[in-house]
Amino acid sequence: MKRPWHIWIGFAVCVAVLLTALGWISSEAVRLDDARMAAARDAALEENVRLSLWRMDSYLAPLVAGESTRPYFVYDAFMPVDRAYARMFNPKMGSETLIPSPLLAGGSADVLLYFQYDPDGRITSPQVPTRENRALAHSTGVSSEAIELAEKRLQQFYILANDGYIVGYKSRRNPLTSMLPKPPSEPVQVVLAPVVQTPTQQYANTQRRNDRQQKLGQGAVEFDERNRAFNQLANNSIGNFQLNNGDWNGMPLPATDVTGTLMTPLWIDDQLVLARRVLVRGQEYVQGCLLNWPELETTLLKSIDDLLPNARLEPAKGNSQADHSRRLAALPAKLVPGKLPAVTTTGMSPIRFSLVVAWTCVLLAAAVVAVLLSGVVRLSERRASFVTAVTHELRTPLTTFQMYTEMLAEGMVSDEDQRQGYINTLRLEAARLTHMVENVLSYARLERGRSDGRMETVPLGDLVQRIETRLNDRATAAGMKLVVEEDGQADGVTVRTNVSAAEQVLFNLVDNACKYAATADDKRIHLSARSENGTAQLIVRDHGPGISTAESKRLFQAFSKSAHDAAHTAPGVGLGLALSRRLSRDMGGDLELEQNGDTGAAFVFTLAKEA
Repeated sequence: MKRPWHIWIGFAVCVAVLLTALGWISSEAVRLDDARMAAARDAALEENVRLSLWRMDSYLAPLVAGESTRPYFVYDAFMPVDRAYARMFNPKMGSETLIPSPLLAGGSADVLLYFQYDPDGRITSPQVPTRENRALAHSTGVSSEAIELAEKRLQQFYILANDGYIVGYKSRRNPLTSMLPKPPSEPVQVVLAPVVQTPTQQYANTQRRNDRQQKLGQGAVEFDERNRAFNQLANNSIGNFQLNNGDWNGMPLPATDVTGTLMTPLWIDDQLVLARRVLVRGQEYVQGCLLNWPELETTLLKSIDDLLPNARLEPAKGNSQADHSRRLAALPAKLVPGKLPAVTTTGMSPIRFSLVVAWTCVLLAAAVVAVLLSGVVRLSERRASFVTAVTHELRTPLTTFQMYTEMLAEGMVSDEDQRQGYINTLRLEAARLTHMVENVLSYARLERGRSDGRMETVPLGDLVQRIETRLNDRATAAGMKLVVEEDGQADGVTVRTNVSAAEQVLFNLVDNACKYAATADDKRIHLSARSENGTAQLIVRDHGPGISTAESKRLFQAFSKSAHDAAHTAPGVGLGLALSRRLSRDMGGDLELEQNGDTGAAFVFTLAKEA
């Protein structure tokens, strides 16, 4: 093969195209897998946000509804028992019995302060009784420290709510009034019975919901649902109070012209307030409470810690529709979910696993093809070298044959000794060609997986005797001497082998010794037998220059001798040792180079013992 680099360039281009295509596919698959996982994370986050908002609104709804259902008259520290619901703010009538408001000792832990603005703008708190009623407050268990703390909070709230303008707890204006919805002019009768919708109304409501979802998104629709549920709960609470509480603390609650609204949550700077307007006999009061927002925020975040551990709440002071997807329905606060904790996966995703398998298979396939291609190229090169070497090996004897036969045929050799010398030369060249052809045919037969398989059981000594004559003739023809050495350990050893194949192996070893040790001073070739490690071994050793390191690496490779080597070294095509090892292993034995150096080379032919 003259240009194997053409094959490697083609192979490299094919591999590059394949890897580029697979790389692009892998990149797109990973991108889509990342997008899928990101979408799954976003969906999980949005689901957790939705559940968290419902959970927090469910916690807040009773708080806001409970504050909305408080009677207006509990915002006084003490209330006269003998005045009816509607006459609570009427002038005093003689000596009255007072009872404490349930707000005197404070409400829940979520409320810091209750307050009330009267129609004149004066602010009071049921937690801060008047001077003449403080002793009465102490008798109910309210401490002076609690009253002083509530009074301090009332002062701070008044400054906050009235922009810092104080005139003896009376403001010239009440900013809360402008921030609250107006109460109805007539008392509102709450209807608790469910409203039955007609199919047309249900369809219309569904269409409105779908239109709103397409216009504003799912978050706005979720907010509407939570807001509706919250308002329904609050209205039901007020209705239950009106219908089921016919009296309050033993006091009858007759029909009245007192009207009010639900508590409205709003922010004043960083303080969260619940407030409402109340009309009593035409007079407007503003009532409400200051919430403990830090404590309330902590409680709310703790309730959703399993869903959003990194969440926080921020004041929502605007009314933008964009905030509805994360906004509470009960309070003007917005949920900032933060990041979900990273989920520890136990393995790769199916797409990534498939890509790893695909890349592994492609790279392994490319490596296998490269190895096979390299083997094919090397084999092709060795066979080309073999053809060249065979051609060179054939040309010399053929030339000799042609020249000597012509001379003998034309009677040009008259001397009988010279004539006999020519004939001997022709016989040797014929024997050498026959030996080379036998090696080639034997190797071709082994390559095709064919073997004569004629295995025989023979004593090791008999095997040596049967081939000794042929080996001695080959050594004598090369000017060498074959020395057969006997070893007592090998006496009586029987081997199972293919006799003809064993003879061919030994002949190849002696033939190589004759060719490569011909220049040695010591012309002996030693053939010895020994029994070692349960095997029988035949050793062929010469006294030649040995084998170089470079040659020893490819010593048993077939077709390893180039035309240049054939022209400048001993005759041969580089097939004898490769064939001998193949024959040895085919018989259950082996062939190894045991000794190598300046004192010669020794080859060990191992045979299988008969059990």
